[in-house]
Amino acid sequence: MKVSVLRMLVTACALTGSVEAVNAQFGPPGGMEMGPKEVGVVEMRLEDVPRIVTSPGHAVAFQEVEVRPRVGGVIEEVLYTPDQRLEVGDPLFRIDDSSYVAAEAAARSDVATAEANLTLSQAASDRAEQLSGSGYTQAEVESAQATLAEAKATLESTQAALEYAQTELSWTTIRSPIAGRADVSTVSVGDLVTAGQSDELTTIVQSDPIYVDMVEASARILSVRKGITDGTIKQNDTLEATLTLENGDVFHGTGQLVTAGNTTSTTTGTVTIRFKFDNPDHVIIPGMFVRGQVNIGTVQAFLVPQRAATRSNSGKLTAYVVGDDGKAKQITLEDDGSYDNSWIVRTGLNEGDRLIVDGLSSLKAGQDVTPVAAIIDEDGIARDADTAAAED
Repeated sequence: MKVSVLRMLVTACALTGSVEAVNAQFGPPGGMEMGPKEVGVVEMRLEDVPRIVTSPGHAVAFQEVEVRPRVGGVIEEVLYTPDQRLEVGDPLFRIDDSSYVAAEAAARSDVATAEANLTLSQAASDRAEQLSGSGYTQAEVESAQATLAEAKATLESTQAALEYAQTELSWTTIRSPIAGRADVSTVSVGDLVTAGQSDELTTIVQSDPIYVDMVEASARILSVRKGITDGTIKQNDTLEATLTLENGDVFHGTGQLVTAGNTTSTTTGTVTIRFKFDNPDHVIIPGMFVRGQVNIGTVQAFLVPQRAATRSNSGKLTAYVVGDDGKAKQITLEDDGSYDNSWIVRTGLNEGDRLIVDGLSSLKAGQDVTPVAAIIDEDGIARDADTAAAED
């Protein structure tokens, strides 16, 4: 038994010696590197960063009209082509006007009769006034004056009836009330329509310019206003917005603020903010969903590349900097949104801090590091500063 134990001890010592020899030749187990780890760093500087708020939104027509007839009759002609450009007053439909032409003629005849009666009444009244007291009593004079007044009232009534008959006749040609593009007609030649019917004949939409309603949480609006009040946000003279379309394309145009919203939704806690965009090519269609970016102003902040920071379970951003002792130091950051490929950070960094942006794999807090100057390209990728300078 003692001999067996002795042999096991000898074997264990031999194995230990072999492992130490391997470690001496190939390094420690697990592939750990000897000496400081080389990492790329970027020196942090405060800079003016645009304060851009991104919000969902949808397009709303600048003007939209449902066209309905104001008089009844049979459609005789459809006078427009769907989706054609219309100006105010362009004809859309023509309704059979036979009855309205007759009504206008009758009203014109009534006016002529009233004018003739007025002429006679005027003459009778003048004669009665001239002969008052010598052939005409005061009662007869007053009666002639009353007849004259009645004739004037009748003429005014018939003239009003004529104007209305002419107006109804003009309504038999239905015209565009706004400039825009008309949808497909819902009626055909021969269809009977009635005045003020519930079904529209067509819809006209003006989408140049076009409104975009963006939805923003009231809490963020309060935060922005507080930042402007305490001076952390330098507000632009005018609020402008840009759009990203549903397919990811950026809309080439800048919107101007129309209204910042006057009420907050009690169900969603959001405020609707309206902007107006020029839309000459009709790229934006009413009802389309978009994503808006509103440039409020600028803030003094650090830009931390998104690849250099990770978000913890608590939602906080964490990153590494090179400490004064040459070791990697983990820090917690508070971000205030993003800009391009970077986080906007105002808390957690100091001027001159060397942020580690490359070599983060397997990096641990307290590990010795060798900093190498790096730059961040337009795609947010860290590159060696010397190599990038040589390539340029």
